[in-house]
Amino acid sequence: MRDGFEEAVVEHARPKLVYPFERGPKTGEALDVAPGVKWLRMPLGGSLAFINVWAIREGAGWAIVDTGMGGPETMEAWRKAFAKSLGGLPVTRVFVTHMHPDHIGMAGWLTRKFDVRLWITRLEFLMCHNLAADTGREAPEDALRFYRGAGWDDEQIESYRARFGGFGKGLHALPASFQRLSDGDEIQIGDHLWRIVVGSGHSPEHACLYCPELKLLISGDQVLPKISSNVSVFPTEPGGDPLTDWLTSLARIKTQVPDEVLVLPAHNDPFHGLHARIDHLIGGHERGLARLKALIAEPKRSVDVFHVLFRRKIDQWVLSMATGESLAHLNCLITRGQAVRETDAQGVDWYRVA
Repeated sequence: MRDGFEEAVVEHARPKLVYPFERGPKTGEALDVAPGVKWLRMPLGGSLAFINVWAIREGAGWAIVDTGMGGPETMEAWRKAFAKSLGGLPVTRVFVTHMHPDHIGMAGWLTRKFDVRLWITRLEFLMCHNLAADTGREAPEDALRFYRGAGWDDEQIESYRARFGGFGKGLHALPASFQRLSDGDEIQIGDHLWRIVVGSGHSPEHACLYCPELKLLISGDQVLPKISSNVSVFPTEPGGDPLTDWLTSLARIKTQVPDEVLVLPAHNDPFHGLHARIDHLIGGHERGLARLKALIAEPKRSVDVFHVLFRRKIDQWVLSMATGESLAHLNCLITRGQAVRETDAQGVDWYRVA
């Protein structure tokens, strides 16, 4: 699971966001972003390098928001943080924005270590358990048919077979129970009230945490300043339209959260400029849809359209993500009545304008 691509659209400049911090915290350190709210980073490796996590002072301890990828490196980073930057105080509860392993990976370890509850939306909790159960399982025929339909060749299919079931490798064993977060919930965390703002598209029921008094939005992957979060169709729901969900969610967040907030994203640095960034994200996807519609004047497979959606070369490491996101755009055009899908005798799907 990767969180997103570099910005695909180059013909429109990014909005001028304001980054109030000169640098981010080093591993084991924490920076104050508001009274009682600290910014920490957990290592990831790869192009993203780290994930931002947040500690909110709550009585004699800390409520944690997002946890980092499961594994010994992250565990050591947390131990350093507790010993130094968090003053040896315990965790009071663990909030997780969504079910991707870099966000929920250490939730099981933290909740067991401090005997506290996991707070998460219901769909994210259940989906995470469902995907973790694939560990050690063979790739199902439905999934192989899905990627053959997208235009993958035999070598790419075999690579998928070999890697299937890896989701659970990034997770410490999940807790068996949770406290449900729902859209519109108002939760007292420490000295302040935080409101849950739910989005979808990148994941099924992604929770952002908004504090009006502190003028903070913990946005998870729902709004990122420098990359566009991955929005993909997966074999479990081949006819899904997550891009429409994503665009609708972004527009709704703009009405729910004022522009004056400091956005605390999962990747890159905290920033001001929420509404401009949302407009840019929506505009980028709409321009991508327009280019895609023009391209499929002649029928194309999903693997034939990468160049109009992504700036980077698509190699084996991002093929699944690029395929899923291309299908999300194609399915969105189908939902809008602007494209149709036709399957040939070999089971390959071809898309053309309606």
